[in-house]
Amino acid sequence: MNAQIINDEHNKPMLVVLTIADYEDLLEDLEDLADIANRRNEQAIPFAQALQELGYADIQD
Repeated sequence: MNAQIINDEHNKPMLVVLTIADYEDLLEDLEDLADIANRRNEQAIPFAQALQELGYADIQD
């Protein structure tokens, strides 16, 4: 990421300039983190069970 920080007259950070690609990457990361936070109380399942449910029953961990 290549961000440019703009300071105010007191040399305190005031704003950040990002490329559209970097901004979109940040939004995607934020959405991923929100999904993780929303699912943190869900019960986990064993890896082998997940593979079976996805149709990869022949693959062994």
